Amino acid sequence: MKLTYLGLFAACTLLAETRSDAIAHRIDTAEETLREIIQSPDKGISRDLIQRAHCVGIVPSLKRAGFIVGAKYDKGLITCRTASRSGWSAPSMIIIEGGNIGFQIGVGETDVVFTVNSASGENRLMQDKFTIGSDAAAMIGPVGRDAQADTDSLMRAEIISWSRSRGVFAGVSLDGASLRADNEDNETLYGRRVTQQEILHGGVKPPANARELFVRLNAFAPPLRTEVYRSSTVH
Repeated sequence: MKLTYLGLFAACTLLAETRSDAIAHRIDTAEETLREIIQSPDKGISRDLIQRAHCVGIVPSLKRAGFIVGAKYDKGLITCRTASRSGWSAPSMIIIEGGNIGFQIGVGETDVVFTVNSASGENRLMQDKFTIGSDAAAMIGPVGRDAQADTDSLMRAEIISWSRSRGVFAGVSLDGASLRADNEDNETLYGRRVTQQEILHGGVKPPANARELFVRLNAFAPPLRTEVYRSSTVH
């Protein structure tokens, strides 16, 4: 019986280590995605839209089934602006699933980046689960480093999203997809049960390997004072 308990303990420890490694890899690949965005030529994501964002979400290698229209499911992370020294909250692990991703350049896996552009959109992140396009107004993101957030549709969008497949950026529709906190991964990452609201509102210390993620975000769009960005973001 003792051996059985030891074997069970070893299996649980290995599972926890595997989950921790996967989370660390997700944070690293999110940073790599941002770095490649920064280094991309003109056909990238607008600095203006990132600058105005309340929150930025990254889903590296979102998996698709089908060629033109298919289901999607994968894990990513999201971070929101705070008054902290880093300018951003600790990352919250998220799950995105369902809906249709539509036609994309290339096949297989696609990186997805999205911004949350209003206080109402940020508040929706605090829910257990919400549906993009239904609970939160969404728009396909314009491609181009100098694209400006000055159209009526962009001004109304709570979420703007882009994709990257084989190094090529394009707007992507996330309509119909649901987004929710990955509570198990967040518990593994932060060592206790923690809500997405607590994470995104700055109540949790960021993990050490998120530092480069913040460096990339701030290099692309330097942090603004809280009262400034909240008055200048898309509504």
